[in-house]
Amino acid sequence: MTDDPAPTTVSGELLGFAPDTRVLIVNCDDFGMYHAVNSAVIASIEDGVAASCSLMVPCPWASHGMRLLRERPQIPFGIHLTLVRDSTDHRWGPLSARDVVPSLLDDAGELFTPAGIPELLGRARPEEVEREFRAQIDAVMETGLRPTHLDWHCLADGGREDILDLTVALAGEYGLAVRIWLPPARKKMLRLGRPVTDHDFLDSFSLDLDGKAARYAELLRSLPPGLSEWAVHPGLGDAEARAIDGGWRVRSTDHAFLTSPEAREIVRQEGIVVTDYRTVQQIWSGSAAAR
Repeated sequence: MTDDPAPTTVSGELLGFAPDTRVLIVNCDDFGMYHAVNSAVIASIEDGVAASCSLMVPCPWASHGMRLLRERPQIPFGIHLTLVRDSTDHRWGPLSARDVVPSLLDDAGELFTPAGIPELLGRARPEEVEREFRAQIDAVMETGLRPTHLDWHCLADGGREDILDLTVALAGEYGLAVRIWLPPARKKMLRLGRPVTDHDFLDSFSLDLDGKAARYAELLRSLPPGLSEWAVHPGLGDAEARAIDGGWRVRSTDHAFLTSPEAREIVRQEGIVVTDYRTVQQIWSGSAAAR
């Protein structure tokens, strides 16, 4: 038995762009994590080349992030579905009562850290994942904000096929898109007529800090036709960040490049179309309604 052939239609075309158009989504992850992240994300969108962000609802500064978004209705955003806290220093709990999502919690009753992801994925019950995901989505919807998409914090494509399928179903129910970036799910979604990134997904935490700005510039200049996506993580690198976040250098160098004149000039020179998940959401919503 052979594998199914890869789809020939690329997402850039599904979004209405010519086949040779280079389209890029630059999405700022981890909005709501702490104040210095929130400030940098807004600056990277309003003054830089980023186009959208993803909000982490369980985080301490999520309410501040939602206030910033209400003040800026032009900024598109998604929900960064969160079952993982970044370190033992971060005490993010579930939005659901702990006694109704026990399979999502470690022995201390907290969300798992990245080191505990294998255990989380081995024990998480689908009904509890759904309960917590709904709680996070509804917490945003109840404020009057309207997200464009769903994605996951620290879990590529949900980390498990049933979690991916659950999230796609929730997106259909709420009229949202889903950020998909691993090849098997990308092929599956394209066969359903739902746009996803056409190329390898870039997570800014995977880039070396040394020479990072030059690497970003190189990636922009060599961007292929079709839809590409970067998940970036801007932060200010201030005293707060240095005290609580081991990844603050990644965040501060992301912010520096995204808001640099060089980044804007390269995008202009190369004729890159920067878009966001509003365009993707329209197709996803239409595809879901047609089924």
